[in-house]
Amino acid sequence: MPNLLWWWIEFPSGLRNVTRLRLLASIGAGGVMFMTPLIFHAINFSASQVGSGLALSALIGTLIRLLSGVLIDQGMRCSWPIRVTTLLAIIADMILLQANDYSHFLLGQLFLGSAAGFYWPAIELAVSLSCDRVPSGRGYALVRSADALGIGCGALIGTLASTQGLLRVVYGVEAICMGTTLLLISLHPLQDDRPFSHPSQPLKKNRRRGLPKLPTWLPPLLPVLTTSVIATCILALQQSALPLDLVQGSLLRPSLSGSSSSALISLQLLLLVILQWPVGRWLASRSLAFGLKISLVGFSLGCMLIALSSLSKFGTALVLISLFPMAFAQAAFLPTATEAIIEESPREHRGLAMALFSQCFTVSAIIAPLAGGALLDHQNNGLLLWLLMAMVCLVLLPTLHNLHPRLQKSDPTAL
Repeated sequence: MPNLLWWWIEFPSGLRNVTRLRLLASIGAGGVMFMTPLIFHAINFSASQVGSGLALSALIGTLIRLLSGVLIDQGMRCSWPIRVTTLLAIIADMILLQANDYSHFLLGQLFLGSAAGFYWPAIELAVSLSCDRVPSGRGYALVRSADALGIGCGALIGTLASTQGLLRVVYGVEAICMGTTLLLISLHPLQDDRPFSHPSQPLKKNRRRGLPKLPTWLPPLLPVLTTSVIATCILALQQSALPLDLVQGSLLRPSLSGSSSSALISLQLLLLVILQWPVGRWLASRSLAFGLKISLVGFSLGCMLIALSSLSKFGTALVLISLFPMAFAQAAFLPTATEAIIEESPREHRGLAMALFSQCFTVSAIIAPLAGGALLDHQNNGLLLWLLMAMVCLVLLPTLHNLHPRLQKSDPTAL
């Protein structure tokens, strides 16, 4: 972290602009993400009602991500989806700030999902477009550090607000952050000087020949996308299954109170804030395959430690130790996977490629909590769940062996 301020000065102004916007967005999203279930549980919404609202948000986000990616590939500048995001998020916050029935809750989640859908493909692509001569791997390390810091701050604001009985303050905080984002992006639009050649004619010819074929640029992305689904599943399980596993206890591991479980999750966020920049910067000068492999190894080790904690009466200590490889793995995964998507996809399809990458988070947000919860209920402990995730991470390692960047840094069109 000591060199971060120096590197901040050295980074291009466009990249600093993207980082400021991401910090603001993640502060708002951090509080909303962690507090929304508590807010509506407090007014007697059932778990299924809250879950269905979050699932609706994820589903609409899936569709809008693809739309956003296609529009960006067709020539829309990255600033415009972010502007749309700020307006949709503010509308969602105003609805959720006073929602007291299920229909208004669903409507607010619908707007939030749409906002996230427009946001992610554009803001992720904007990083590589703003790096200039700085390696984009280092740029992604910087913005992921801003994400981690912002989410941690947002969660802290939400926690402090909850102690005062003001849970819905998080929606006001997000609305302020989104309004500030809209003002900043209007004054300083995102750097985006891509030239475009529209492939409309070739596409028409291909349609006449028969059914469309799998795009040639997609297969090289599959190992990265598969790894991303598994990694984001583990991140989703940390937010959903792990707290339940800790509270109910396991085979020999004693149960924890809700406050102790929350403290462990908060510690992981703090570790991520501390590790994100140094780990991301360290991996920026190494191969993409190395970064993703070391991330999988870290996730596997963390899951294995949580699984083993079920077999010991001192298992809570093992859970505490597992937070370190988990935080390291997350810090390694986030910037490396994003950089891999940029490197492995052709310039004219990067918007859609980034949309597919962000879908991994959506798929995980829907599948992982449901599958993890069902397995916990069936086994009454998390031993099998965490063992399975540890093994899947190790199985994926060979798939990344031949991962090579399509565009080299010496290529002037790489960015």
